[in-house]
Amino acid sequence: MAKVKKLIGVQKAAILMIALGPDISSSIIKRLPDQMIEKVTYEIANMTKITSQQRNEVLKEFLDMTFAQDYISEGGLDYARNILTKALGTQKAKEMIDMVSEITQQRRPFAMARKADAQQLFHTISREHPQTIALILCYLQADKAATILSGLPQELQADVASRIATMNRTSPVVIRQVESVLEKKLSSLIGNDYETIGGVGTLVDILNSSDRGTEKNIINELEKEKPDLAEKVRSNMFVFEDIITLDSASIQRILREVDSRDLALALKISSEDVADAIYQNLSKRAAQTLREDIEFMGPVRLVEAEEAQQKIVSIIRMLDESNEIIIARGGENVIVP
Repeated sequence: MAKVKKLIGVQKAAILMIALGPDISSSIIKRLPDQMIEKVTYEIANMTKITSQQRNEVLKEFLDMTFAQDYISEGGLDYARNILTKALGTQKAKEMIDMVSEITQQRRPFAMARKADAQQLFHTISREHPQTIALILCYLQADKAATILSGLPQELQADVASRIATMNRTSPVVIRQVESVLEKKLSSLIGNDYETIGGVGTLVDILNSSDRGTEKNIINELEKEKPDLAEKVRSNMFVFEDIITLDSASIQRILREVDSRDLALALKISSEDVADAIYQNLSKRAAQTLREDIEFMGPVRLVEAEEAQQKIVSIIRMLDESNEIIIARGGENVIVP
């Protein structure tokens, strides 16, 4: 059976519009922003074939999200999570909750205020009219609203609290006006909504999970093009050759976990310094046996030897994480007098 190509969001929207038919779709599309209408219309016009599997998957995802939103409205996130986990499984339920939460947060007024630091927000709104403060606090996370309310003078606290409790309906026009003014004040304090991704740490995590050949190739290329970056990456990750930097107790602890065949394969392509570090931490008899194993092994495939090295590195990282050995990284474990 041919693998169905993974669809992106706007393609799913186009398929949903087609599946719902022209009457319903037209009433939905006219409510979308102009830019989104253009994108969805383009996808609809260029969609030549929709498989029944694609249509069914899109409709099911739409229904799942609709139910998720209903569950959140009825009983909050925890209630929705419990219901969806039982119906869809843990992973799918998490995806649905995340998507619905993101959409809900985007639709709700004062999104920028919810992202702002509580202290920044306090200094921005503390001199506003009590009714304005009350309105804003109604749309904030409870803990953030509590922080701001507790920072107000006592007489103002009571006034704002009373206004929150008695607030029933507010004109959408008023809400948009207050939100617009607040966003202008906050925009100078809050940067754009960028997500922190990437960096040396991310690359190290990826390389630590990669096969040895990929790891070596990337490090070698970085050393040619960006030696400073290569050094930063190396200082934050552990490779097989770094065994020579470990103390004897750590090497002996590692050797107790390593399979003898893996060790022989790994040393088949290692440097003499690494081999010496291993032999020095074995008994004379064990070291001699290991040398004989390597000699009698004969030619081996490079990929097998690299995989063996990677297995040993994985063991080293596991022991490091459990604090059974210590790997110095980028100066973090340097001992100073």
